[in-house]
Amino acid sequence: MQVILGNITQLKVDAIVNAANTSLLGGGGVDGAIHKAAGPELVDECRSLRGCKTGDAKLTKGYRLPARFIIHTVGPVWQGGDCGEPELLAQCYRKCMEIAIEQKFESIAFPCISTGIYKYPKDLAGEIAVKICYEQMQKNGAPQNITFCCFDWDNHEVYERIVAVLRLKNDSQDENVFSSD
Repeated sequence: MQVILGNITQLKVDAIVNAANTSLLGGGGVDGAIHKAAGPELVDECRSLRGCKTGDAKLTKGYRLPARFIIHTVGPVWQGGDCGEPELLAQCYRKCMEIAIEQKFESIAFPCISTGIYKYPKDLAGEIAVKICYEQMQKNGAPQNITFCCFDWDNHEVYERIVAVLRLKNDSQDENVFSSD
């Protein structure tokens, strides 16, 4: 796992993940940037998918992007944490990783899902992202090159800290690297 500060639309990986809205037809933030960089063919393919539910994910071609594919997922809007947001966000990462495993992708890059306009707290979102991706990496066929591509320094610092703690716990051969001990 690596954490970078950058523009996800410029990454040459098997798949980038789009933090999409339910229509899949583009929007603001990373969603708008991905649609703009991929070109008009992307919206045509997305229209044929007929949207996506929160917590689910769908695959399209990458078109004009360096990435061959885009996995579109819809994260939850933060409503205080008692409306199923943690489960839905975890499901986003699981579904993306399931698609990556099915497609035999070797590399995948994630944005910080739901931390922008959807206002999910960065530290809570980062913990879920890293935990789910780490668990999925342990499965056969999961991509072994996972990048968390952060667009801003705040997210970058959060993800760097969480991944560093994971590495320390993993290096100590802890049974459960995500235990609260």
